[in-house]
Amino acid sequence: MYVGTQVAPRDVSDLEVWAQLGVNNICADPFYEDENGKYVSINPHDWTVDILEKHIELLSNHGLSLDMVQIPLSSRPLEESQSPNIMLGKSPERDKEIESIQNLISLCSKVGIPAVKYNMNIIGIPRSESEKGRGGSINSTFRWEKINQNDPPGIAGVLDVDTNWERIDYFLERIVPVAEEHNVRLACHPHDPYTPDGYKGVSRVLGTVEGLKKFISMHESPYHGLNFCQGTISEMLDDPGNEIFDVIKYFGEKKKIFNVHFRNILGKKLDFMEVFPDEGSIDMIKALKAYQEVNYKYMLMPDHVPSISGPNKTGVAFSYCYGYITAGLQSINEPREIPWVKKGFKFFLIVLD
Repeated sequence: MYVGTQVAPRDVSDLEVWAQLGVNNICADPFYEDENGKYVSINPHDWTVDILEKHIELLSNHGLSLDMVQIPLSSRPLEESQSPNIMLGKSPERDKEIESIQNLISLCSKVGIPAVKYNMNIIGIPRSESEKGRGGSINSTFRWEKINQNDPPGIAGVLDVDTNWERIDYFLERIVPVAEEHNVRLACHPHDPYTPDGYKGVSRVLGTVEGLKKFISMHESPYHGLNFCQGTISEMLDDPGNEIFDVIKYFGEKKKIFNVHFRNILGKKLDFMEVFPDEGSIDMIKALKAYQEVNYKYMLMPDHVPSISGPNKTGVAFSYCYGYITAGLQSINEPREIPWVKKGFKFFLIVLD
């Protein structure tokens, strides 16, 4: 396992910084460069082999490996989704969206992208008002007692549990065989956060550990698994500081963890703040050892970092997390390849007496 990132690069300097920091494995969707040198994402429904190949070549020229992309099922509410009809259950519109995603999986296989991530989201990522964290950072927070628990349903309306599962099953039935055919891993993100049944008209069936267990058993395949957001799963638990390790073991032993969002929280189910990895309720080094014990072998990436002071809030906060993950992996003696050595570069160790 190794450090990775899913931050959308803003310009070429982000690519350079990742390589300089040793973050050589990434999840980043194709983009084009505007007249100001800024990167603008390309709608996944518009991707082609040529677009993906040029994207991979650009990243490779900066020493980066494209390990994963996000297909057009994001964490945003359905009102903002690029493929809303899949979870709205509307045919034939959802069939067209599914066909497009099937094509994307085929394209990924053709250009050598081994995995994709996605969400089966309806209401987005609910949060209460952000709160101040360490040193005055601004931290994403969820306090159930501060949420308007009578928020009305969105465009999906009132959706019972069975209908929710039926729509997920409809998607998996048509996508998992394509992933198997093309040897592309499907990594689904849990619902973030757990909310009681009926909030905004829905029951978040992927917002509990039992729901995730059911999910991976549907259309079982070695290519059907999880984008294992450790932070989100901790948000499902009454005592995450003790319970999370058994959850890692369960899904890890079944080889259903295809990516890890290595994120910490301070708190528990329905009452938490997102924090930096070193200050939360989870012993993150113990978590690394848990992944190591199940022979997890893909990316560990930061996610939802606190907002800090300064002109480069995102870059600095994520860089702190990259360093934390790298040091954590070294502390448990996790083997690490050095990309520039593999490419044939020579270096010398000079010892000064």
